[in-house]
Amino acid sequence: MAIPLLSIENLCARFNTVRGEARAVDHVSLDLAQGRTLAVVGESGCGKTALALAVMGLLRRPGEIVSGAVRFKGRNLLSLPKKERRALLGEHMAMVFQEPMTALNPVLTIGEQIAEIFRARRGASRAEARRRAQDMLTSVGFTDPAGRFAAYPHELSGGMRQRVMIAMALCLSPELLIADEPTTALDAAVQNQVLALMLSLARERRASVVLITHNLNMAAAHCDAAAVMYAGSVVEYADAATLFSRPAHPYTAGLLACLPKWGPGGVSREKLRPIPGTPPSMTALPSGCRFHPRCPKAFDACSRQTPPLLDLEKNRRARCLLYA
Repeated sequence: MAIPLLSIENLCARFNTVRGEARAVDHVSLDLAQGRTLAVVGESGCGKTALALAVMGLLRRPGEIVSGAVRFKGRNLLSLPKKERRALLGEHMAMVFQEPMTALNPVLTIGEQIAEIFRARRGASRAEARRRAQDMLTSVGFTDPAGRFAAYPHELSGGMRQRVMIAMALCLSPELLIADEPTTALDAAVQNQVLALMLSLARERRASVVLITHNLNMAAAHCDAAAVMYAGSVVEYADAATLFSRPAHPYTAGLLACLPKWGPGGVSREKLRPIPGTPPSMTALPSGCRFHPRCPKAFDACSRQTPPLLDLEKNRRARCLLYA
């Protein structure tokens, strides 16, 4: 059996806060094969970004990894010396951050920031690095790469800045790309353009992609598999077609019920059905199933027993006592 490109095994990460310990990632296990795309979905605060930062080795205090393993091509990244792990970033693993204005350096031109990657990692001369940076700008859709090379981040639109982030992440053709809500701040038309561009470039390089998103329609259309997170845990995992057409966990079903329905005449007038209540505080999680206070199918045992992640069928798991 082939070794997955990325294998996350019982990963736990916490933040020590003034209100107590927040277990942002709690015994998460996921596999991603070469060339595949995995969506990680869920409400804000459910641990998606903390999971991505933990995988990339970018989790900073007060956050820390408590236990588990993150294996990249069979090697446990958590046991590698810091220098070795740092060498993997950009070269083999890269991340597109959610907000480019906080990820890009405001006092350097975008061209300088891209060219620096080739100079630092490929030993390119200044002229060669400039040429390759302009090639990357062309690849992400800039029609005037020479002109944009000299632009500062604040001189670009949100969509353009996100394209720059994608260019920087793909400069060294990494095998794994993690995109943390890369289109959240963009309007709908630009969202689709930017996501399609990123996934197209990743496919050309045979890169595997972890797409963190709130957009369930986008995940269903572009991803091979999906994991649903709630309060730090994965509550359902399946191939995307199965998960979005036949959700097994009540939380997944609730997320899909929040989406507008489309019919022959456009958007249906049917009222949306939001999930009642709000996600729990990560420092004061409910007993038993973490979703039970909001779950329409909860029964007595749900408040007492913590459900395991159960295998329902091949490549399909759900954390729910309905299947115990």
